[in-house]
Amino acid sequence: MTSTEETDVLVIGSGFGGAITAYHLAAGGARVTVLERGPWLRGPDFDHDLKFGSSSTRVFDFVIGDGMSVLGGNCVGGGSVVYFAAMPRAPRFVFERHGSIGRRMWPAAIDRDALDPWYDRVAEALPVVRQRWDEVPFSGGLFGAACDHAGRTANPVPVAIDSSRCTNCNWMMSGCRFDAKRSLLLNYLPAALAHGARIRPLHEVQHIENTDGGYRVHYRVVDEVDYRIEVARGAIDAKVVVLAAGAGATPVILQRSEPYLGAMPHAVGRYFSGNGERLNTAIMNEDRVRDVLGLTRPDGVPYEAYQIGKGPCVATWDRLDGALPEYTRFSLEQLYFPPGFGTILAQVPDATGPTWFGAEKKDLLRRWQSWLTVFTMSEDDNEGEFGAVPETGNAIRMAQQMLARGPLRYRPTANTRRGWAESDAAVRDILERDGLSRVMPWTNEVVGAYTVHPLASCRIGDDPHTSALDDRHELRGHPGIFVTDGSAVPGALTVNPAMTIAALAERAVPAIVRAAQRRGVRVRYGAPAPDGSVSGRRGVLPLASAELSR
Repeated sequence: MTSTEETDVLVIGSGFGGAITAYHLAAGGARVTVLERGPWLRGPDFDHDLKFGSSSTRVFDFVIGDGMSVLGGNCVGGGSVVYFAAMPRAPRFVFERHGSIGRRMWPAAIDRDALDPWYDRVAEALPVVRQRWDEVPFSGGLFGAACDHAGRTANPVPVAIDSSRCTNCNWMMSGCRFDAKRSLLLNYLPAALAHGARIRPLHEVQHIENTDGGYRVHYRVVDEVDYRIEVARGAIDAKVVVLAAGAGATPVILQRSEPYLGAMPHAVGRYFSGNGERLNTAIMNEDRVRDVLGLTRPDGVPYEAYQIGKGPCVATWDRLDGALPEYTRFSLEQLYFPPGFGTILAQVPDATGPTWFGAEKKDLLRRWQSWLTVFTMSEDDNEGEFGAVPETGNAIRMAQQMLARGPLRYRPTANTRRGWAESDAAVRDILERDGLSRVMPWTNEVVGAYTVHPLASCRIGDDPHTSALDDRHELRGHPGIFVTDGSAVPGALTVNPAMTIAALAERAVPAIVRAAQRRGVRVRYGAPAPDGSVSGRRGVLPLASAELSR
């Protein structure tokens, strides 16, 4: 059965790009409907296990591409539910990057100074705080001590975590049952609901078509257990559409919509970035950790998954230096990653046989309590491209939940590999010094490269050939369609991107309001933060007023 209803603004996706725009538009008086492909879970629904059907499989989307696999959120709240809540701002040099196109990728209107007021809005709304060293768990302290021992600096990472509620359970990647992680379930989304927004979980958008003065968004409703099963279909007419389905899904929706909307900009589905990400596993020698760094825990298993701690707590940013050549700048974060991925991808240092299977791998798995993972975010070449569009969704589902095969093709260039090689060397220098550990990068041969921060597949910019969106996030040639998720970020950021995605979404709202007003929607801009705070609003009102008057 197919039904059609109406709304002023239709938002596709409920992560940072969707929740932020939904809140501001609803608070401004627009009728807002949010379609989310995944389920709607709240604190008590987040399980502390890895069983099939638990939150760990329901809220993730793991899509295997050709040379690149992408792990992302698939639930109301999107990536904010499954991220580690690390919220650094992008370094100043990022906005001046040239990347593969040989000239500035970012639009001229945006640099670090221009984005800082919007960063401030996000920091107030969540809020974002800098952790203290006494809040850092053992694994973070160990990485910090190892950095210091190697002559490098290290810092606690700014996070969106309420430390007074955090139990250090180490399950935050599967959602926080204690509501300590300040996901969008606790701020922008409830505030949007309070202003009348409607959120529809398990609604997977298929395509968008033109109507008389607006757009019709077609969706299918999927089964809450088996996402491959369709239980209903429908369509919603809207005057403005905001795509925020993520860098792995937004371009696919637009590509599938081309027969109904007309030609897409050349850059839709091109220039994908994996944020230059790479992982190394350090097999720690607990005796050397004690003797060299003076650190130990009585139980002897300080890094054991789900024992104590939380996700990236400490980072070294020594290589985030704008004076260094492009592709040699990166950050290193101490990280926890679930054992399901670790056991598949972790390599055996100094193996005489295969590095990812066999007797030596089996022995390595027996020592997983002493693994320390280090996460690299470097500069890549935006070399990913989306191919043939799947019949439904953004990928072909291979299981009831979580696992799928997608159309992304990725072949890392020499520039990208250079960044990985230099960051690998830095990890070894820090963690192999004086016998603290043996280090091996996770393999790219099993599922290719991998990213948890997909970016740039539908990016903003000034050049119509290399950017699908203008500097206001509007899709070129399709007025009234905006993109506000990670796919709009022009390229790798060398740090966790959630704060930048959120700031860009905040910055895009005035232009969306203006577009809606021109289409007859009675909406205004100027809402406070979700908790009513207004200092951040005051900081951006002059910028918003300038946009609204364009």
